[in-house]
Amino acid sequence: MAFAVDHVDLPDRLEEELQLACRPTPELFANLAAAACVRLAPKGTASAARIERLIAAGAWTDAALALVELEIPTWKIRRLVHEDGEWLCSLSRQPNLPVALDDLVEARHEKLPLAILAAFVEARRIRGAAPAASPTVPQVAVRPEQIVCCDNFA
Repeated sequence: MAFAVDHVDLPDRLEEELQLACRPTPELFANLAAAACVRLAPKGTASAARIERLIAAGAWTDAALALVELEIPTWKIRRLVHEDGEWLCSLSRQPNLPVALDDLVEARHEKLPLAILAAFVEARRIRGAAPAASPTVPQVAVRPEQIVCCDNFA
């Protein structure tokens, strides 16, 4: 399966396509890759080849998880719950925070891989809208006159 090279903003039709899908298909993954994936674009990369193999094998959940790991590495799966015939997938940037303090992205679908992909699409939307986060600790260049030896030789 070939992934499209050009990256465009996530259209609403992709979200609708995921919600209306009965099951995952290679075409659905190709549409998602064309619309939302930047790191899959270079052909011949090991990650793209791995995801292609998973899709060809029909390992839809593994392919969806690999896509999340590759494309949005700062987001982690916080919760996967199956209740009332639907899967709930929650993605988080801070999975160690209490749920009340965390900014979660959640999506529901009858099929687990499609719930993961829907949460992925929403996380990409938030990531695209939010400004790039600055590091928590400011980076300061060390000058030679500031270096101090703190060893105790006594």
